[in-house]
Amino acid sequence: MDLSVAVTPLYFGSMAWERRALKRRTELHGPTAADYLQPDTTASLGMGVLSLTTPITAALAAYTVPFRTSNKRGRSGRIGQVVVGVVAAAAIATTVADAVAAKADTATEAGRRAKARARKVAEVGGVTAIAAGGVVLTATTAALTSASRLWKKGKRLDMGNGVLPWTLAMVWWDLAYYWNHRNQHEVRAMWAVHVPHHSSEHYNLSTALRQPVAGAFGVWVPYGLVARMGVRPSIIETSRALNLIYQYWIHTDTIRTLGPAEEVLNTPSHHRVHHGRNKRYIDRNHAGILIIWDRLFGTFQREDPAEPVIYGLTKNVESYNLWTVSTHEYRDMFRDIARSTNWRDRLGFALRTPGWAYARRAELDAADTVVPETVVQGVSTC
Repeated sequence: MDLSVAVTPLYFGSMAWERRALKRRTELHGPTAADYLQPDTTASLGMGVLSLTTPITAALAAYTVPFRTSNKRGRSGRIGQVVVGVVAAAAIATTVADAVAAKADTATEAGRRAKARARKVAEVGGVTAIAAGGVVLTATTAALTSASRLWKKGKRLDMGNGVLPWTLAMVWWDLAYYWNHRNQHEVRAMWAVHVPHHSSEHYNLSTALRQPVAGAFGVWVPYGLVARMGVRPSIIETSRALNLIYQYWIHTDTIRTLGPAEEVLNTPSHHRVHHGRNKRYIDRNHAGILIIWDRLFGTFQREDPAEPVIYGLTKNVESYNLWTVSTHEYRDMFRDIARSTNWRDRLGFALRTPGWAYARRAELDAADTVVPETVVQGVSTC
């Protein structure tokens, strides 16, 4: 059994302890954002249960790999080749539709109809090309860099079960996690995967279980790379579980500081910052176990007692519905892609930062609502 799942009784036991501690604190000092709110906690636990289907999602995505990944029936790459063909056809149709829409003479009824039809084709084609292309690219990357695949060549360098392979696996997993986690905040398509974890306006141990269903699509730096160096896949898998278990306990407000350990380890204080929507706290402290990665790569921010952390998103979901929590950013991203009229914007809405995407959408919406001066004379269009 997955070690991170096997310790489930520990999760529930610690949540019960924390809930009692927070209740006593509330009685003395009043409510805080760390308190357990029943609808919020239910949503977090529900997301935790749904996240257990991630391996199923990854297995289904593997069928889109356009080459043979195993000898098992249905994994010959044929489905993936068809999907790649769909991506190419959608991209071509969208490009042609963009050209038709741009050249259409909107002064005539026929031209306006042609532009409207072209825009419909571009809306569907653009979303199809980027969504299907993203699945193929992610699944192919995962297949090429899986620990089991890399181990086929790495096993001749087998390091055994000693301190060195365990150290390499743990340190590499933590470093790769830092970059994957950072990318999940800086690439909008990956933010759409990760955002459910940040959707709660509360912060307690139940928040740690609010995990995404599509986590398999949020990995680009290969965790299994050290298998090529002779680290056994079983050690890599256990390192994953230990890293995840470590990150569970730092989702608490009941531990204020760990003293000198704050300089090396990711702690509750550092991770509270990570979950903050205060301007100075956004996109900081991406570490798993070692905070040294944030210090090295310029994303570290210490918690400031003078500026309490405000949890949640810059624009909160305002819902406890699991479907809404899981899909709201995908919905907005695909809507933005559908409304785009060129590939630069389409790709930007998927691959640039969430901040860029929101600003660009506001810019385009503002441009669409400007009233031409020739239509309303004497009225400022500023």
